[in-house]
Amino acid sequence: MAETGTRIRRHTKLSVVGAGSVGTAVAYACLLRGSADAIALFDTNSAKVRAEVLDLNHGTQFAPSCRIEGSDDIAVTAGSDLIVVTAGAKQHPGQSRLDLAAANVALTRDLTPGLLSVSPDAVIVFVSNPVDIVTRAAIAATGVSDGRIFGSGTVLDSGRLRYLLAHRADVAVENVHAFVVGEHGDSEVALWSSATIGGVPVESFAVDGRPVFGPDTRAELFEEVVRSAYEIIRGKGATNLAIGLSSARIVEAVLRNQRRVLAVSTLQTGRHGLQDVCLSLPTVVDARGAHTVLEVPLSSEEEAGLAASAATLREVQSSLGL
Repeated sequence: MAETGTRIRRHTKLSVVGAGSVGTAVAYACLLRGSADAIALFDTNSAKVRAEVLDLNHGTQFAPSCRIEGSDDIAVTAGSDLIVVTAGAKQHPGQSRLDLAAANVALTRDLTPGLLSVSPDAVIVFVSNPVDIVTRAAIAATGVSDGRIFGSGTVLDSGRLRYLLAHRADVAVENVHAFVVGEHGDSEVALWSSATIGGVPVESFAVDGRPVFGPDTRAELFEEVVRSAYEIIRGKGATNLAIGLSSARIVEAVLRNQRRVLAVSTLQTGRHGLQDVCLSLPTVVDARGAHTVLEVPLSSEEEAGLAASAATLREVQSSLGL
């Protein structure tokens, strides 16, 4: 049952749609972290989903208590509190995320109403790429615009940036606060003006009086953030482990009503002048979904970059009739 007020969920069900490399990584990360009491896998490939469920169940004695089931029938997702959708065409070397748009939008339009028909109160989080376009398609297909449908957005991109900053500064990543916003893709924007390390602005962070993150270093690190997924895809065919872990963080924010501020992709309704486009900004995530976009101060360069990112997404939306 969905949480209301301050009531704590007594039993939580997570469904993961898609038993490919990303979907199974999400399920595995959530099993290890004890993110939900029950996990259901749904995939149209019956042999694959059965194999993944068996493999996960064989390890349940070594993880927090969790019931795991799976099927090629959408009914397995019935009664979900939260559904994570990873199904869709796979990104190949040389492809941008936006290249996947038409196929995955068509799938989303067909799939999302079916998921809500068996779990009408569920929060749905899209991970499938291009996540911003897919999320917009899901909202258009269902009319659910209250924040219960949102995308994983730039949560992972923000994590990549924080990792690189922590590594360069030689501090624990937990002491780094920085966001990547906009499209989850090539037009995304790093919010350098509000990034901090231990409370010290990144742009003025120094060691022995020497600045660590000058303009050239910041540009180099951000280029690594943007291109890292392509490097991983070239090397092993898919990104899955980090997105599994970052998705588990989103799952827990919802199922545990944590009110975490995460850079998730939501339908924008006026913040920074943005309307009718899904993209990522720091947003409060809790049992209701993703619902409060924070007013983060932006430099003029960041404001322009965010507007350009939104324009890129609108162009794709328009070409797909969204």
